[in-house]
Amino acid sequence: MREQHCHIGGIPAILYGKPSARAYLFVHGQYGRKEEAAAFADVVCPAGYQVLSIDLPEHGDRQGEHDLFNPWTVVPQLREVLGYMRSRWRDVGLRATSIGAHFSMLAFQGTELRRALFVSPIVNMELLIADMMQKAGVSEQDLEARHEIVTDDGQTLSWRYLLWERKHPVVNWTCPTAILYASGDVMTDRRTVETFADVHHATLTVMDDGEHWFHTPAQLAALRVWESSSIQE
Repeated sequence: MREQHCHIGGIPAILYGKPSARAYLFVHGQYGRKEEAAAFADVVCPAGYQVLSIDLPEHGDRQGEHDLFNPWTVVPQLREVLGYMRSRWRDVGLRATSIGAHFSMLAFQGTELRRALFVSPIVNMELLIADMMQKAGVSEQDLEARHEIVTDDGQTLSWRYLLWERKHPVVNWTCPTAILYASGDVMTDRRTVETFADVHHATLTVMDDGEHWFHTPAQLAALRVWESSSIQE
C-alpha cells in the first residue's frame, strides 16, 4: 500500500493509495489517530480510491495540544482540509467515526460529497450531553455557574460546548449516507440513530451484539464487509 505522510495547513495527514481522481477523507473519533485509516484503505484503495486521513486536535501527532478538541476549532480545520481535497480530487467521499462523524456533519452540511460512511456516529450531541449531565447529577444551573465539570468517568462537561451545540444543530445534511451502528452502543440509543436515518434518508445497518467501539475480530470483520459493500452502492 502506497503511503505518504504530509501536512495540510499544519495538520498531520497520511495519504494512502495510488494516484486517483477519487478519494475519501477519513476522520477518526475520540482517542483515535490518522493511522486508523490504514484498514479502510486496504478495502477501498483496490477499488480505485485514495484515502486521506488526518489527526484531529489533541490526537495522534497533535497530542501536545490542549483544549482544542471542540467543534469551534475542529469544524474550520475540516473545512480547510476539504478545500484542499477539492483542489486535488474531483470525487470526494467521507468515512468518519463517532464524534468524528458529528464534527464532519457540522463542517460539511450543505456541501456536496460523493458519499458518507459513518461508524457509530454521534448524531445528536446536545442529547448526548444532556444524558451525560443526568448520569452525573449535574443540572444546567450547576454547569452554567461552574463553566466546566469533570465527571467521575473523566469526561468534561462544558457550558460553552452545550451552548455551541444548541446554536449549531445539524439540519442540512443531504449527502448520501450509510451508517453502521452497534446494538450495544451506549453513546447513542437506537431510536435516536433511527430517527436521524429516517430524517436524512440514510441507510442504517445494525450489528447485533456490537459495541460503540468496533474492536473485536468479529466486529472488525463485520466493519470491513460493510465498508466494502457500502462503497459499491
